[in-house]
Amino acid sequence: MGLFFLALFLMAISATCGDEKAAFIGVNIGTALSDMPDPTQVVALLKSQQIRHVRLFDADRAMLLALANTGIHVTVSVPNDQLLGIGQSNSTAANWVSRNILAYVPATNITAIAVGSEVLTTLPNAAPVLVSAMSFIHSALLASNLGSRIKVSTPHSSSIILDPFPPSQAFFNRSWEPVMVPLLKFLQSTDSYLMLNVYPYYDYMKANGAISLDYALFRPLLPTKEAVDLNTLLHYVNVFDAVVDAAYFATSNLNFTNIPVVVTESGWPSKGDSSEPDATADNANTYNSNLIRHILNNTGTPKHPGIAVSTYIYELYNEDLRPGPISEKNWGLFDGNGMPVYILRLTGSGTVLANDTTNQTYCVAREGADKKMLQAALDWACGPGKVDCSPLLQGQPCYEPDTVATHASYAFDAYYHRMAMGEGTCNFNGVATITTTDPSHGSCIFSGSAGRNSTFTNTTSIAPSSNTTVSGGHPRFLCSKDSHGHTLVLLLGFMLWSVVYL
Repeated sequence: MGLFFLALFLMAISATCGDEKAAFIGVNIGTALSDMPDPTQVVALLKSQQIRHVRLFDADRAMLLALANTGIHVTVSVPNDQLLGIGQSNSTAANWVSRNILAYVPATNITAIAVGSEVLTTLPNAAPVLVSAMSFIHSALLASNLGSRIKVSTPHSSSIILDPFPPSQAFFNRSWEPVMVPLLKFLQSTDSYLMLNVYPYYDYMKANGAISLDYALFRPLLPTKEAVDLNTLLHYVNVFDAVVDAAYFATSNLNFTNIPVVVTESGWPSKGDSSEPDATADNANTYNSNLIRHILNNTGTPKHPGIAVSTYIYELYNEDLRPGPISEKNWGLFDGNGMPVYILRLTGSGTVLANDTTNQTYCVAREGADKKMLQAALDWACGPGKVDCSPLLQGQPCYEPDTVATHASYAFDAYYHRMAMGEGTCNFNGVATITTTDPSHGSCIFSGSAGRNSTFTNTTSIAPSSNTTVSGGHPRFLCSKDSHGHTLVLLLGFMLWSVVYL
């Protein structure tokens, strides 16, 4: 399988216009790589990809020095193993700020400090000092006149939100209210924001079929498949928005209504083991491409339309040294050599880079796909999909080899390019996949191939996905893996909610 070349993203909005309210896309930078690039190489990659916001999981000196004078917005972190000491001592917090913040600003554009990571769910014994740690660090910043410039918060797992579906009835785990109430007061009084880690992948894996793959991946949904919150009549077309709104509602249920949400982690793994069939490069590409487009369009959420939900993609690099299943090592956009894991499909999302190779992607039959499903998808493409399949007739350039997979690949690719390679246009009930290898052969030239110009035709025909059927085909099966993520109440709540459609 050849290397995939990526045209990564953007950041034109917040980097150029200076509008603090515009949403941005950032990336998390983990370092558990056997071939971790040196900091100057990391910064070179960030610059080449126009990435203007990053989150570090520590306050590494070499990385902070490399980021100096770049203008890149940096969130540094207090590691969990330092939290107890800082939360119990004002002087320890002041020393931490002196060593890890004051030594680098203003040359390094540090704009936020993440105090710990998912403390309530991963290090509960430190929870009683979490707000103290945040307050002590903020006090040290105030003493250096940096209190308004550098925000202080702490990332939470979305699993602290109970009963999140429908969002309007969501609430924080009651056992954490002695922490959450003063924490939210702190965020409100310092004009900071709630940091939230949102992983639709885990929600989908945990849901045992109650959440569809299309709903998790931001793919277009039929109106009858949109989820409706009966308490508010708000319509939800993706898991991400539902989880963010659940956080807003949970916050308002504690009588805090003006605290914004910043998503500090979100992504999709590009590879998994046999128990993780939906951890694929195509799904990771679809999720991250759609997420980036969704955020940069300043769409907001159904509860707060047009309100920015800035988000950090998890993550910049695949971390091969991370423990756990294969998927844990494969969340990155790049490998350690700086090569893209897949091509982000960002047509229509704003500025993309000059090395954009989006037009060199093709949609072909997935290897090993069921022949009956391939035939059904082929019939749909050549019929309702309005693809010109005359080159597949006997005696025409693309008739040979006369196999359903080869013919389906031609039809799938023609449809994909007719629809401007939009999200959800290379699915066909799971029997199609994106590739960068030109499938043209002999005189059979595929759409998008060199020397051939594809045209976009506006049409209402939508390529079959896992929410639809084609010529008697069946929707793809949903994974039922019991992965870590939300608690069981999420699943039960969603199952009750998801039965209500328009």
